[in-house]
Parts: sequence; structure tokens; C-alpha cells
Amino acid sequence: MIDPSQIAVDVKNVTKTFDGHTVLNNLNFSIPKNKIITILGFSGAGKSTLLKHILGLMLPTSGCVEVLGQDLTLLDKVQLREFRRNFGMLFQYAALFDSMTAIQNVTFPLREFTDLSEDQMYQKAADLLISVDIQEVAFNKLPSELSGGMRKRVGLARALALSPHIMLYDEPTTGLDPITTKMVNDLIVETQKKNISRGMTSIIISHDVRATLQISDFVAFLDRGNIVEYLPAPEFAKSKNELVQEFINL
Repeated sequence: MIDPSQIAVDVKNVTKTFDGHTVLNNLNFSIPKNKIITILGFSGAGKSTLLKHILGLMLPTSGCVEVLGQDLTLLDKVQLREFRRNFGMLFQYAALFDSMTAIQNVTFPLREFTDLSEDQMYQKAADLLISVDIQEVAFNKLPSELSGGMRKRVGLARALALSPHIMLYDEPTTGLDPITTKMVNDLIVETQKKNISRGMTSIIISHDVRATLQISDFVAFLDRGNIVEYLPAPEFAKSKNELVQEFINL
């Protein structure tokens, strides 16, 4: 049982249906603060739908999602937009703005959500880029001029711009070669360590079992809208659940 004060995300009796089709089925589980949690599952299990509920992009048909103690179903659109400052999001393909340079991409959320001066925004963005190993020579390059790994780093710097309490990673290593995949996984772990004093939580949607077991504190397995296994990573690897073992051994 997690101490209630240490819960980052609390999913309570969440059901989501679309045209009579149930995608999340009376889902209950809690995500602790200051940990790396990975959610695994076959395609169509409901992982992306769950992520959208955590972000408040979708509201449940029934039940509620509490993030940092706030029931998202009670917030209006303006309040939700403000609340989302608590989140950082690294999308599957980084999702950088093609017409903006690396540093312009990172300053974008600062310009949208803060009152920092241009000099202050530039300095913060520069510090973030350097913290993810993007050197000054690349600051003014467009995404098309960056490698896949560098785009991921810029995307992470942008996601960290507002000092989020929760970092969300959507299939962060899909389509990457083994070396870049290792780089991204190392970056996730390093980012978590650097933000441990703030109690930051990292939630990863993934299909990469090997990386999951290496970098996660806890692993949840979602199947047909239900969490069928949720354990510390070392215990998850030894799960007796047949679906989990099938997935691990693919």
C-alpha cells in the first residue's frame, strides 16, 4: 500500500467506453512519486487511452483520475490547461516544430506559460539543452538537420522546460537503432536522478521489455483495459501470469 501523500497518479474505478466498446474496464491502480513506472501491453490494450486520461485529454465514462491530489474530472478547460504545466511529455517521434530551431522549440513552452524575459528564456533553454548533451553548435539547427537521437534530446529538453512533476514518455524508443535506444533509456534514468529532489515521477508507455526491466522501478501490464500485473521490476520479470510471460518471451 502506497502512502497517500506519496501518490502521483491515482486511477480510481475508471471505465472508458466508445460506442459501447469498453477500452478501460473499472481500472484501479496508483503510481508512486519519485519512481520510474512503465506500462506494458499488447497493441489495443488501452495504453494510449490511459495516458490520455492521466493528461486530462480524455475524461472517464465513470470513475476518476487524481493527479497530484487533484481530481481531473472537476477541472474546466482553462483549469486543465493550467494544470498541465505539471506534465512534461516526450512524444514517440519527438514532435518538434519543424520550422523552429532546437532552442526555439525549447523556449516555446516558456513563452506560452511564463513571464520570463527573452534573455532569461534563452538562458534557461540553453541550460536545458546542454543538460541533455546538445551543444551550442546545434542550438540554431532545424529538426531536419538533427539526428534521431538529437531530436529526442531536444524533445526532452522542451518537456523539462516548465520543471514538470510528472514526465510522460510515449514509446520513446520506437524506430530507433540499438545504440540510440540505449542512449534514450540512459537519458530517462539520468533525468529521473537529476530531478529526484523534486519528487518527479516518470511514466513510460512501452513495448520494449528488456529496457523496461533495466530502467523501471515498477512495471504494470495492461490487458483489455485491466491491470493484470503490477510489481517491482525484478518481481515482474518472474511473474507467473501467463500473459506476462508470453509478452516477456516474444
